[in-house]
Amino acid sequence: MLNKFDHIRPYNDSEIPLAISRVVNNKYFPVIIQTLFPDKEIESCKKEILKIKSIKEFQSIFMYPIVDQIIKLSVEDITYSGIKEFLNNNKQNMFISNHRDIVLDSALLNFQLFKNNFDTCEITFGSNLMKGEIVIDIGKMNKMFRIVRGGNIRDFYKNSMQVSSYMRYAITNKKQSVWIAQRNGRTKNGYDKTEMAVLKMFSLSSEKSFTDNLLELNITPVAISYQFEPCAFLKTAELYVSSYQKYVKAPNEDLNSILKGIKQNKGKIHLSVTKPISKEELDYCDSFEKNEKFLVLAQIIDKRIYKNYKLFNTNFIAHDFLNKSYRYQANYTKQEQEEFIDYMQKGLKEIPGEYQELENIFLKIYANPVDIILHNCSL
Repeated sequence: MLNKFDHIRPYNDSEIPLAISRVVNNKYFPVIIQTLFPDKEIESCKKEILKIKSIKEFQSIFMYPIVDQIIKLSVEDITYSGIKEFLNNNKQNMFISNHRDIVLDSALLNFQLFKNNFDTCEITFGSNLMKGEIVIDIGKMNKMFRIVRGGNIRDFYKNSMQVSSYMRYAITNKKQSVWIAQRNGRTKNGYDKTEMAVLKMFSLSSEKSFTDNLLELNITPVAISYQFEPCAFLKTAELYVSSYQKYVKAPNEDLNSILKGIKQNKGKIHLSVTKPISKEELDYCDSFEKNEKFLVLAQIIDKRIYKNYKLFNTNFIAHDFLNKSYRYQANYTKQEQEEFIDYMQKGLKEIPGEYQELENIFLKIYANPVDIILHNCSL
């Protein structure tokens, strides 16, 4: 019997063996293994992976080593906070995170949950990214569920209602936490801002009062920050083009962003799970009229994320260089400044356009969080 969520939900354990068989026999499987584990033999990997019979085994035998390898190859250091303080295996969470990298934001959260003996969460994944059999199989075995993008207003509402219903079902019935980005698409300009549409979508699946409706989801903001912004030059190019015309993605651009985000040097990373939104905070939001309730809730989430967002030396270097000042020079060395500027100049020379404008866009990606956090600039 078909379930109403069958075309968007992740796989269940009974579907894993067939999906595993498809993955190891896919023509791209050797490429994945050779890229991430060049010292391993393809056939031995196949034999090991074919033993997998459940989602938990897939994540521990296949996904955990992949994320661990990505960290070893491209991350200098990674720190976490809040996981043990604010999480409980008997209480599920609606993790709402700022979004800087297509794959790694949620993957790093699940990696740390796994390491600390918490159940991993289900992950939203745009239908624009769910393309190709191997991508779909790996995604659904890794607890990813599909959000349908595009369509007219009626389609948008229908899809939003279904995703909202599924997320509430996952949290309340399946007892699975959920990860979702605070906005549609990655932050590209350094301003992590929660979209009211996301919060309204949460509420669609229940007729309870505003507070009871959202309290049931246990909304938990997550802040992730990277010393070297994932795909910073691709983001700069997109923002540059978008400043004078509608930006149209090139074929396979999203896949290219995923691969670049995985392979490029990310320096240091910090991920912070913050205190869940309380009943008192929701009651406060409920004291406002209609849309204002969600606006105030978005502001609370944004403040929570930025309060726990870690600024790195690259943020301070960019802010000083952009403003032609030495205000934050205590936060970096001369060598670090020179290396970052060299990194920027080499990357920007590969992008068509007026150099000074490209430089300003690039620097603001790093500098804007400094303005928000230290200068109390409006979100």
